[in-house]
This record gives sequence, C-alpha cells and structure tokens, in this order.
Amino acid sequence: MILLALSAVLIVVKGVAIDAGAYALFILGGLAMIGLGQYYRSVRSDAQIAATVTATGVFILFTLAGSVFNYMLLPVFFTPIDPLLLRLDAAVGFDWPVFVTWVSGFPFFGSVLRVVYFSSLPQMAVIILALGFFADGAQLQRFMLTGVFGALLAILFWSFFPSFGTSAVYDLPAEVLARMPMAADPAYGRELVRLSREGVTALSPHNVLGLIAFPSFHTIMACMSVVFLARVRFLAIPAVIINLLMVPAILVQGGHHLMDVFGGITVFYLSYVLSGQILRRYAAPVFERSTAAA
Repeated sequence: MILLALSAVLIVVKGVAIDAGAYALFILGGLAMIGLGQYYRSVRSDAQIAATVTATGVFILFTLAGSVFNYMLLPVFFTPIDPLLLRLDAAVGFDWPVFVTWVSGFPFFGSVLRVVYFSSLPQMAVIILALGFFADGAQLQRFMLTGVFGALLAILFWSFFPSFGTSAVYDLPAEVLARMPMAADPAYGRELVRLSREGVTALSPHNVLGLIAFPSFHTIMACMSVVFLARVRFLAIPAVIINLLMVPAILVQGGHHLMDVFGGITVFYLSYVLSGQILRRYAAPVFERSTAAA
C-alpha cells in the first residue's frame, strides 16, 4: 500500500494521465481478494484458504504498484549500462543477433519460447495456489517476501544503472522477424529508448512495457518457480523443464543480454536469503518447523 500511495503522489506531481477505470478494477480486485481472505480467516476459520486468497490479492496489488512506480522513475537521469553489458556478453562469447537468427531457423521452437516467456506471471499464480494448498504458510510467506525483495532490488538497481536490453540496441533482418515474432522486438526496444528520454505522459495497465533489462525479473521469477515448486512434488519436474526453457526465452523473446540472466539469479539469491533471515527472526517457531519438514 505504501508503494501504491507513493506512486499516486508521483502521478500527481508529474501530471501523468492515468487510465483510472482500468487501474481501479485491478485495485478493487486485489482488495476484494484480501477481503475474501479475511472472511475465510475470521468467519469460516479456514486458515489455509485465507492465506492463499489473501496472498493472491497482495500479489495483484504489489505487481500493479511496482509497475506504476517503475514508470514514475522515467525519464532516466543516468547513463544506460547496455554498452557495458554488451561487452560482458562478448567477453563470454555470446552474440545476441547471431543467437536469435539461429533460433529463428526453428520457428516452432521460437513459438514455444514465446509461450514460455509469457508463462511467468501465470506461474506465480500457480505457486501461490500450490504453496497455499499443498505446503505450509511459512513457505507461502517466504515466496511473497522473496518476490517483494526481488522486485524492489531490481527497481532500485535499475533506477541508478538503467538498461533496456538488446532489442533497444540491435535491429534484426525482416526475414528473422517474419520467421519468429518476438515479444520484445526492435520496435519494442525503440519505444523503451523513447520513454527513457521523454518519460511517460499517459499510463494504462493495458499497454505497460517491461522497462528493466538488468537484472532480469523474468529470471528472478523463474528461479522462484523452480525453488518453491520443488516443495510440491507433482509440480517440481514441470517447473524445472519450463524454466530451463525460460533461459533462451528470456534471451530471444525478452530481448535480454546474457548478463541480465546472471543479474536475475544474483538478485533472486539475495532476496531468498533475506526473506529466510527475516522469517527466522520474526516467525522462528513456524518457519523452523516447516524448513525441517521440507
């Protein structure tokens, strides 16, 4: 709620036009889920459903608030670090245009990567349901905290060291794009560059773009899926398979530098460790029992 309030202040200060109706629907939806969760907690006395539904509402509100707040940091005031990331990629032998061109030679595989890339948010919903009904409250808490810390760390780093990915740097041949439509194509990259220079004048949840290249938040979510769904046996292997495919999907469909993936892994690790330390300190008995059981 603090992030939503701060975003609202920045919207007023910067004079950004807002699609109030669309955002109100998302906010009301999140609040309704939280209210339903409290109903199950206080009236129905079902802590499991209460925690799951409440976490869903909190996830909706935080995702919305994080996206809006990220946009309110535009235009950027620091030099983008994409040239540095390109040099680091080259140092380890990764050439993004060559890799994308190679993948485009397998159109079906490119289409699979597109589906995988857009599965990140649905995977987060699956994790909330799976942990809520098949794990315990402590793991659901740790998942939520890890996601919050991961998003905040990514936004904080990006605000000082902005980057917009390979799609903002390279153009690709028309035949490559014809063989394999991309989620973050060169036109997407050009719009990111424009926003970085001019800022945003109007904002709607229907047309927001992913601004952050490094660290890759898709990578953070992929790591969360693998680690937290490992606690739900029938989902563990599918999570590993899907998120192994997420790596090339992030590079190709997301227009990311290879270094963005390593940055995402690092931020996930820091967030996961930090969430564990906080839960051990403030919810020690429950958390320690759940960790031992896992």
